[in-house]
Amino acid sequence: MSFFPVPIVRVTFPRMRKICLVLLGVAALTGCAHQEPLVSTGQLTVVPDSAALPAPERRDLTAADRQSLIGPLDTIQIDVFNVPDLSREVQVDAGGQIAIPLIGTIDARGRTAQELAQMIENALRGRYVRNPDVTVNIKSSVSQVVTIDGQVTEPGLYPVTNQMTLLRAIASAKGLAEFARQDDVVILRTVGGRKMAGLYNIDAIRRGAYNDPAIYANDVVVVGDSPERRRFRDLVSLAPLLAAPLVAILN
Repeated sequence: MSFFPVPIVRVTFPRMRKICLVLLGVAALTGCAHQEPLVSTGQLTVVPDSAALPAPERRDLTAADRQSLIGPLDTIQIDVFNVPDLSREVQVDAGGQIAIPLIGTIDARGRTAQELAQMIENALRGRYVRNPDVTVNIKSSVSQVVTIDGQVTEPGLYPVTNQMTLLRAIASAKGLAEFARQDDVVILRTVGGRKMAGLYNIDAIRRGAYNDPAIYANDVVVVGDSPERRRFRDLVSLAPLLAAPLVAILN
C-alpha cells in the first residue's frame, strides 16, 4: 500500500501562526489606546454624568485679545479725521516702512495699530494739523502667520488671529492626518532671541486635562508621526490575505 503526502498540515500551521501574530498585534495596539478616566485637577473640574454642565457667564464668552503687530507687506488703512487727503490705504514695504504725505517715511514694523497712529499724530501735530485725530487699522496681514507641519491634513502657512490656540491652528490645517501621534506635538518659538520648544498632547488638551496653549505669529507647529498607527494599518490590511487560504482549506 502506498501513501500520498498530505500538504494541508504543512500549509495550515504556518498560516495559523501568522494569523495569530496578526491578531496579537492588533490586540496589543488596541490595548495601547486605552485612556485613563478624567479626574478633577487644579485646572479642570470634571462634572459627573448625572449633573448638568453649567452655562457660561457673560465674561466667559469673550477671550482676551492679543496685540497684533504690523509687519512687512501688511496692508493698513490710515484715516486722519477731517483731512481726507491724508487718509489712505498703504502697504508696508519689505523693510517695514510706509510713506505718508507731509511726514515722509515711518518705520511701522513691530508696532501696534495704536502705536503707529500715535506716531502719525505726533508728526502732524503743530506743523500741519492743529489737533490731529488718526486711526490705523490692519486690513490684511501676511506677517502674522503660523507654520503648521507634520501629520496634519493640509500643512502650510496660516494667519494668526488674536485668539488662536493650538487646537484652532490644527483645525485650520483641516485636522490631524491618519498617522498623527497626538502625544507628540511640538510648538517651536523664539523668545528673546532664544529658540524654545514645547511638547504637547493633543488628546489631553481635547479632554480638558490642561489648557489649550496660545499660538503666536512666527510659531512653528509640528505634529509627530506614529509608527504604531502605520503598523496597525498594515496589520489590518494583511489580515484578510492571511486568513483567506485557511478559510479555503477548512471549507
